[in-house]
Amino acid sequence: MSIDKTSTTPAGEPAVENPEAASAAVPTVDPRLLVREQGFAGYVGEFKRKMKAGDLGSLPVVVGLLIIWAIFTSLNSNFLTAGNFSDMSVAMVGTGMIAVGIVFVLLLGEIDLSVGSVSGVAGATFAVLSVTHGMNEILALVLAVLTGTVAGALHGFVFAKIGVPAFAVTLAGLLFWQGFMLQILGSNGTINLDADGVVAQLTSYYFSDVAAAYGLAIVVTAGYFLTAFFDNRRRAAVGVPSRPLSEIIVRTVLLAVLAFAVAIVFNQYKGLPLAVVIFLAFLALTDFVLRRTAYGRKIYALGGSVEASRRAGINVDLVRISVFAIAGTFAAIGGLFVASKIASANQGAGTGEFLMNVIAAAVIGGTSLFGGRGRTWDALLGVMVIISIQYGLALQGIASPVQYMITGGVLLATVVIDAVTRKTQKTAGRA
Repeated sequence: MSIDKTSTTPAGEPAVENPEAASAAVPTVDPRLLVREQGFAGYVGEFKRKMKAGDLGSLPVVVGLLIIWAIFTSLNSNFLTAGNFSDMSVAMVGTGMIAVGIVFVLLLGEIDLSVGSVSGVAGATFAVLSVTHGMNEILALVLAVLTGTVAGALHGFVFAKIGVPAFAVTLAGLLFWQGFMLQILGSNGTINLDADGVVAQLTSYYFSDVAAAYGLAIVVTAGYFLTAFFDNRRRAAVGVPSRPLSEIIVRTVLLAVLAFAVAIVFNQYKGLPLAVVIFLAFLALTDFVLRRTAYGRKIYALGGSVEASRRAGINVDLVRISVFAIAGTFAAIGGLFVASKIASANQGAGTGEFLMNVIAAAVIGGTSLFGGRGRTWDALLGVMVIISIQYGLALQGIASPVQYMITGGVLLATVVIDAVTRKTQKTAGRA
């Protein structure tokens, strides 16, 4: 005989066995609500809590970048001049584009060693088609980018379907595509691009009208405010914690100050570089894909746990193949910017330290090597660090070996911080 121990009140609702304890219970409150109710002191407390839990975010790289700029400016007053700043901004786009693709791969917890060679193949493919064979430049550009997409998808297929480790697949791809590039360039080894052509203009064209730089600053600032404002309205409508309007305004003002400061610097030289506009557009697009779409959430899920993702119904193989295809695509786009910067396609493209700089840019920017944590904006921060070190040392006349050692040291420090942060988060129960 079973006995039902659940009693009910006259209204038919379950009775509470210990009403005293129930009345003393404190309802669960989202910590973000407490922070915002406490005002400035709440944000200070939240910042301390995140530091103790190892949730450093982009803080280390931002502080490091400011220190690098301060050191090189003290050593050479020309470091942060308008001309040098503009040149650094254009120079970082090629490496930064490829680093964006690497961020996607790192989010899976994998690595792609072929992107340097793939970028060289894209530049060589465009040069051979447009210069040697006289193909329309737009068509040649599209085919060059698709070359990278196909190469990346091939790597992803071998990795996802056959089960060969990504390291081995892309290492083989590095060698194969480098040989393929040398083959199509021929014995001459260098093909000069048309100085007035589409690809050459990618890094040589500037919007000289001052309204262009200021207009972009306005668009960026207004875009951020509207996105944050309407996102908060949607969250508030469904009862999800959201930022107060005052916080959004403060963040928007800070972004506006930064955006207009950069615009002023650009306008003191040649104007707004086309390369920077394209790079920022790709960063915004990829950030939207990762943070606002189901596909992006699947990538983060795979980086957290492949088995859990598979049990949740995610097509693991398809996501993996598509991510490597994205990495190949951005490698090709970056390769075209590199070819544009030197106005030629040559045998040295994508070789040497280039691959290491690309991977270092993604990691230094804050993307975790362990997968599941990072943003495409990390590529921007990381490549700014890399290019700043290169240009700063070049102004001092310091040889390349020292540049390699310093860049390697910065990369090691970043990886150590990443590992310590991950360990701290696990200890705090946040990983």
